[in-house]
Formats: sequence, structure tokens, C-alpha cells
Amino acid sequence: MKLTRLRLHGFKSFVEPTDFVIEPGLTGVVGPNGCGKSNLVEALRWAMGETSHKSLRAADMDAVIFAGSGNRPARNHAEVVMTIDNTERTAPAAVNDSQSLEISRRIEREAGSVYRINGRDVRARDVQLLFADAATGARSPALVHQGKIGEIIQAKPEQRRRVLEDAAGVAGLHARRHEAELRLKAAETNLTRVEDVIAQLAGQIDGLKKQARQAIRYREVAAKVRKAEALLFHLRWIEAQAGVSETTHIHDLAVREMAERTREQAEAARIQAVRASELPALREAEARAAAGLQRLTNAREMLDREEARAQERVAELDRRLTQFSADITREQQQTADADAALLRLDTEDAELKEEIKSRVEKRSGVDERVSEAETTLTAAERLFGELTTALADLTAKRNQLEGNVRTHRDRLARLDQDLANVERDEQKHAQETSALGDLAALASVMEAGQQHLAASESAAQTSEAGHAAARAKLEASRAPLNEADKRVQRLETEARTISKLVNGETKNLWPPIIDGVTVAKGFEKAIGAALGDDLDAPVDPSAPMRWTHAEATEGDPALPEGIEALAAHVQAPVELKRRLAQIGVVARERGAELVSQLKTGQRLVSLEGDVWRWDGFVAAAHAPTGAARRLAERARLVDIENDLEQARIDAAAKRQTLETAEAELKAAAAAESSAREAWRTAQRETDAARERHAATEREINRHAARKSALTEARTRLAADRSEAQGAHESANAALAELPPSLPTETKLAEVKTGIDGCRRIAAQVRAEA
Repeated sequence: MKLTRLRLHGFKSFVEPTDFVIEPGLTGVVGPNGCGKSNLVEALRWAMGETSHKSLRAADMDAVIFAGSGNRPARNHAEVVMTIDNTERTAPAAVNDSQSLEISRRIEREAGSVYRINGRDVRARDVQLLFADAATGARSPALVHQGKIGEIIQAKPEQRRRVLEDAAGVAGLHARRHEAELRLKAAETNLTRVEDVIAQLAGQIDGLKKQARQAIRYREVAAKVRKAEALLFHLRWIEAQAGVSETTHIHDLAVREMAERTREQAEAARIQAVRASELPALREAEARAAAGLQRLTNAREMLDREEARAQERVAELDRRLTQFSADITREQQQTADADAALLRLDTEDAELKEEIKSRVEKRSGVDERVSEAETTLTAAERLFGELTTALADLTAKRNQLEGNVRTHRDRLARLDQDLANVERDEQKHAQETSALGDLAALASVMEAGQQHLAASESAAQTSEAGHAAARAKLEASRAPLNEADKRVQRLETEARTISKLVNGETKNLWPPIIDGVTVAKGFEKAIGAALGDDLDAPVDPSAPMRWTHAEATEGDPALPEGIEALAAHVQAPVELKRRLAQIGVVARERGAELVSQLKTGQRLVSLEGDVWRWDGFVAAAHAPTGAARRLAERARLVDIENDLEQARIDAAAKRQTLETAEAELKAAAAAESSAREAWRTAQRETDAARERHAATEREINRHAARKSALTEARTRLAADRSEAQGAHESANAALAELPPSLPTETKLAEVKTGIDGCRRIAAQVRAEA
């Protein structure tokens, strides 16, 4: 065994991956104390399977991992890899299939160690036996370290024997013997335990016999119980059957009820459809009712304003009534004063009459003057009363006409203001109505959105169906692929197993000749029985026992007529050509008849493995020989490899189908997602268009109602203005008919002056009388 390379990574002071190449000759490592020279030897021993951390100068086995430094963090694992030259094929058979062996040991903190040989996980015991077979190991004397020579000199006989065993190269056998001894001791311990168990079982037999009798009794009772249970179950079954019949009847009733409810639901759906068809007319009626309500609301507002104006007129009339009451009171006061004056005048008149009567004789010349004065006074007083009454009437009429003119003028101003407001509202309403948009265009947009939504929904349903179909296709493709992969794995496992069995027996120093033999299917037993262990011999000239090339000669006898040579069914090296030419293949029942026709060195075999030799030796068919099994396994391996190749092709095709199905599934999923997003977008757009159409329709209806109300208000205000204008003109005409200045006032003053003159004259006459 030759060590060619040592690789350390994270082991003690070797934090970075470090390779040590061991060239032919002497390889040494030189350095000061503490540079890690001893760590190389400890890495070798650790990779060879050392299990004691104390011998590695460590507190525990995790301490061999780099623990960190001032500028480097600690590592969590360490690995040592040894590369060994195996060109001479001296390694054990299990790992002798490569020219170099790569033995590695890897440890992780708190996880333990892992051993590998050429990348394959093995046990620590396998690594230790590998080095023990090579007369070395982790504790072998071949590894000399500090104090090792003194240990060998002072060693005990057992330790010295180990040194000798290592030197003799039997350490591996000693380790296997020790392991076998441990197994034997364990087997002896198990045998002792088995004897104890047998003694225990012997004591338990009586109890088991009693239990057997109880079991027999139990079976009898159990049979009766089963019979009773069967009767009970039969009765329960009858009851369950009755329940099933009743449940079936209930189910039928439920089905009929469901049909009735379904019919009712269909009728309700039909009624709903009818109501939905009636809904536009109802909405139109609602719009008309809303317009009428708006008109009524406007009319109510106008009536409220008229009521306010009427209340103001009532208040004004109340004020005028108050004024008239004051006027009446004043006139009554004046009437009272006039009555008092008349009463005084009557008194004075009576006094004057008495005085005149008493002084008739004295005033004979004055009577005429007094009579004229009284006549004039009476006429003046009568005229004064008439003029006062006419003056009051004309004043009241003038005041009334002026009040009517002011009222009608104010009403005309209010009506003009209302008409201006209505006209301004109409202009504003026209501007707002023009900005609402075209309802027909919005309806067409909504209809187009509905159609787009239906198309998007159909596309989404199609995409969803495609997605479901792609998923079903994927699921359908996965099962055949799994079966194909399982078949490939099964064939690979079987091929590896047979290859190990076939190759494991041939990894010797000299490969046997059977490695070069290929037999037709069905002839494995025949060639195994005909050649037997001779197939294990090699053809290598250096082998002590081997096949050599012997040419056929003219003296070689031919097989009896009608017998086919085994060589026709075998492809073998030339060293077996002469041997196979002398072996014939016959049916099993003809072997005994033809054996007498055989020449020297010839033999007959059957497909079942029967052998008839020229010298009279006969061997009946028995279990297949090792050579036959190996040949059969080789044939089976060839068949398996062919099946494996076909299975791999089939698996690759199914995998391609699965990948295609996965790609289709992804595409279908993407298409479904896109279709659903388009459907949601179309739905949002359609809802927005529907909302805009409904909002515009509501606004148009509201504006129509507002326009109708404004039109009615303008018409009503125009009529009211015409009426107020006519009333105002009538009041002005009536006021114009009155004289600008009342003549009665002058006359009243003149009459009053005349009355005063008459009174003065009467006073003078009386004074004279």
C-alpha cells in the first residue's frame, strides 16, 4: 500500500484546504516546534480509524475541528482524505475495482464521523480492516511517533505480538479472529440463554396444557356465542332492511318534495324574469313620477312663496285696517265735535229764538237779516257736511289707489326678479344638461362592455377547462413516469446486484475463463454441467493452473451423427474451442441411448444438466453449479441491460411527455390567469359603464324634471306678471282719473269761511238785538 496524497481541511491547525503530495522516495516535513508537523501524523491516524481522542492530543473528538483564532472564525466540520495507489490490485476484493483508493473521514460538531471509500459510505470497522489487511493502521508500529521506540522496547508480550503480527501482515486476520471470537462468545451466551429459556418453557408447558383445555372450552362457548350473535345480527339485518325500506320511502318523498321545490324555484325564476322584464317600464314610470314630484315640489315652493306674499298682504291690510280704525276714530271724534257744535248751535238757536221772540218788537227790522243769516248758515252747514263727506271719500279712494299701485308695482318687481331667476336657472340647467353626455352612446358602450364581458367570461371558462385538461393530462402522465422510473430503478438495482455477484467472484489475481464465455439462453445448465469447475481456471500464462490454446488435430474424433456440438451455442475463447467441439447436446431421454457411440474424450449434456461421458460416467441433473449460475446471471444481466436501456428510453419519453404536460399546464395556468384578469377587467369596465349609464340616466331624468318645473314656473310667473301688469295699469288709470287737486277742499274752506261770516253776522245781530 502506497500513500500518494494527503488532503486536510479544517483539521486542527489546517483551516484552509491543504494538499500534501507524497512523491516516490523519501518525503519529509521540516519546520519549527508548533508548526503542525505532528498534526499530519495524527491526521493519518485519525483517517485510519483512530477512536481515542486522547491519543490525538484532544479534549474530545470534536476538538480536532479548527477552533478559531483571533482573525478566523471556528469551523463546524473537518475532513481528511487519503489517496492510496492500488495499481497492483492488493486491496480487498470489495474495493479492488479501482487503481486508486480515496479514503476520507469527515466529522461535524455534535454529529459524529462519516467514513467513505471512493465516495461510498462505509463503516469505521471496514476502514480499520482495510488498513489491518495492509499490515498498518491507526495504532500500527509502522507509524512511529515520539516515544514509540521506547514503548516498543518496554512493551508487554501481547503488545510485542501485535508488532510481530503487523510485521507478518496477519493483523487483519487477527482482527477478524478477535471479532469471530466475540461472536462465538456471544453465541455461547445466547445458547446459555436458550437453555434457560427452554427450562422456563418446560415449566410453562403444564400451564399451556391447562390453557389449551380452556381454549377448547372457549371455542365451544365461542361457537355458541357466534351462533347467537349470528341470530342477533340476522334479526338486526331484518330490522335494518325494514329501516332501509322506510328510508327509501322517505327518500322517494324527499325526491318528490325536491322536485316540487325545484318546480317552485323554476316558477319563482320565471316570475323573477317577468319582473325583471317589467323593471325598465317601472323605472321609466319611476322617472316620470320623480319628474312629477319635482314639478309638484316646485309648485309647492311657488305656493309657499305666494302664501308668504299673501301673508305680507294680510299684514299690510291689517296695518291699513289699523289706519282706517284710527281714521274712523278721528272721524267719530270730529262727528262728536260737530254734534256738540250743532247741539250748541241748536241751544244758541233756541236761545236766539226765545230772545228774538221776546224782542220781536225790538228787532222787527233785524228779523229779516237774522232769517237770511240763518238760511245762509243752514245752507252753508249743509254744504260743509256734504263737502266734508266727499273729501273723506276722495281721500280714502286716493289712498286705496296709491296703495294698490305700490302693491302691484312691488309684485311686478318680484315677478320680474323671479322670471330672471327662472331664466338664469334654465340657462344653467341647459349648460349642465349639455355636459351630461349622450345617453345612447353610453348605452352602446354598456352593451359593448356586456358583449366583451360575455366573451371574456367564455374565454375564462375555456381557459379554465384547458387548465383542468392540462392538469388531468399532467396527472395522467405522472403515473406512467413513476412506473417507468420504478422499473428503471428495479432493473438498475437488479443489474447492480447481479453485477456484484458476477464480478465479486472474479476479482482475483487471474480472471477465470468464464468471464469471456457467452452462452445462448437456456444452455447455462448444460455448459455448467459439462465443464464444471474448469470454467474457473484462467488463461493467464503466469497462473499455476490455466487453460492453454490447443489446436484441433485430424485425429480428433467427431461426435456421433445427428448430435449438435455445444460450441454452436457458446461464444468462448479459443482455449475452449477443442473442448467444446467434443461436447454434444442431446435430449434428456436420448442420452442413455447415445452414450455407447461416444469416442474417447467426448461427452453428452442435456439442457437440464445431465452428463454422459465416454468412459461410462453418468451424472443426473442436480442443482445448477456455480459456473452455470454465473453464466445464467450473465445472460440475465445482458437481458436486464437490454431491458434497462429500453426502460430508460421509455422513461425518457414519458419524462419528455411529463415535461411537455408541465409546460402545457404552465401555459394553461398563465392563459387562465390572463383570461381571468381580462374577465375581471371587462367586468370592472362593464360595471363602470353601467354605473355611468345609470348615473347619466338619473341625472337626465332629474334635469328633465327640473326643466319641466322651471318651464311651468316661468309660465305661471308670466301669467302672474300679466295679471299684475293689468292690475297695475288699472290702478294707475283709476288714480289718473282723480283730479290732481281736490276742489272740495277749497269749497270747504269757502263754506267754512261763509259759516264763520254768518256766525259773525248772527253775533252782530244778536248784539244789536
